[in-house]
Amino acid sequence: MSGEISFIEFGAADAMTARTFYGKLFGWSFESGPGGGGYVIDGAGVPAGVHGDDQGAAPYVFFRVDDLDAATAAVERLGGTVESAPGDDEASTAIFGEFRMCRDDQGSPFGLHRPPRH
Repeated sequence: MSGEISFIEFGAADAMTARTFYGKLFGWSFESGPGGGGYVIDGAGVPAGVHGDDQGAAPYVFFRVDDLDAATAAVERLGGTVESAPGDDEASTAIFGEFRMCRDDQGSPFGLHRPPRH
């Protein structure tokens, strides 16, 4: 099904500090992510992660899509923009799927997520 929230990513200046804060606030537990610079969050209710080196970032909400190419084309057709097409490495893609950061036709940020194919 498309459109449900499928992933939340917390950007922070320092991933370890964010891990400590959210762990104490919500009781979440964390494992090192595949890239080594972030963490996979357990306990957020949906798949989630945290990464560092992201000054002033807010949580990124990703919505599930089955066809990432068709969804990004629709974003652009509807007047939105696709801001990033990260070079998903094979390990991350196998675990988390593929992601694209976008903005709607009024500039509000959101993400698209195609979960991994198992």
